[in-house]
Amino acid sequence: MNSETARILLLALAWTAPVVLAGGLLLVWMRRASLLFSMVVMVLIPLAATFVGVFGVSGLMFTGDIWRTGAVLAAVALVTIPAALWLGRFQARRTVWERHMREQERAAEQSRRELIAWVSHDLRTPLADIKALAEALGDRVVTDPEEVASFATQIDRQTVRLARMVDDLFEMARINAGALTLDMETIDVREVIDEVAGATSTLAERAEVSLHVACPAEPVPVLGSASALSRILTNLVVNAITHTPPGGQIDIALGQSDRDAWIRVDDTGVGIPESDLERIFETSYRGSTSRTPTGNDGVPAGAGLGLAIAQGLVDAHSGSIVASNTDSGSRFEVTLPLVGTPA
Repeated sequence: MNSETARILLLALAWTAPVVLAGGLLLVWMRRASLLFSMVVMVLIPLAATFVGVFGVSGLMFTGDIWRTGAVLAAVALVTIPAALWLGRFQARRTVWERHMREQERAAEQSRRELIAWVSHDLRTPLADIKALAEALGDRVVTDPEEVASFATQIDRQTVRLARMVDDLFEMARINAGALTLDMETIDVREVIDEVAGATSTLAERAEVSLHVACPAEPVPVLGSASALSRILTNLVVNAITHTPPGGQIDIALGQSDRDAWIRVDDTGVGIPESDLERIFETSYRGSTSRTPTGNDGVPAGAGLGLAIAQGLVDAHSGSIVASNTDSGSRFEVTLPLVGTPA
């Protein structure tokens, strides 16, 4: 390298370094600016440094070479700046999406941990009861026929509870995995309500809770799965029965607006604490002690998946479900698009 080349190199470095440094400081100072602004600045820094370096090496003379270099850099800027804007928008959307996905993953992981904790506790209780009852029968601790029959009834009850919990876990796993498939058809919601009311009436009688149904005279058609809609409403009614004291009342009402059908399940129970309303549909979330579901014998009745499953099934129908408090208790309202309404 001869002395002339070395001199040009040093001059170029001396002129371009401050430009690059100023651009870096601008990016640091405007670090809270949008990603689009940062992308444009990063594109302009090398262009400005190139022009200033050539201008400095030329001896600060606006020669023909300077104008040609400036024209080339202007053409490059016309191409690269729009590209930087487009890439900035793309990267911004991607960054927001990735942040959202990370938040969802953290929430899902937290939900899985809570679910494992609840299920491990809930499964252990009925299993321990079944084991103790079976050992008592096997060791002939209980020999009276009436007591034997009572023990057998308790074992059957705990077995049904375990089966229901396993079914809930399977259903929740399908919903979370996106593997839920529904056979959709036009359904009159009144028929689903009548079926659920008949199926849960015995449970309501045992809990000493009255169950009332109010449906319009005309059909209320929605596009959905009869079994899934029945599961949604059954979970809501059973949840209301569980949290309504003896002598209380549960009202199931059906109606429709211009575009949607709505189903309301009102109870005269303990209500829902305001702090629990935002998380009431989360997997395994039970909230305060007053809302913890218990069976007739005081044992938790499930894994806390009923409302989460209901929300997952409602979402699969392009509907919505909300929980709120009323003057006398709580309300769960499901909204579903009527037949012919775009989802």
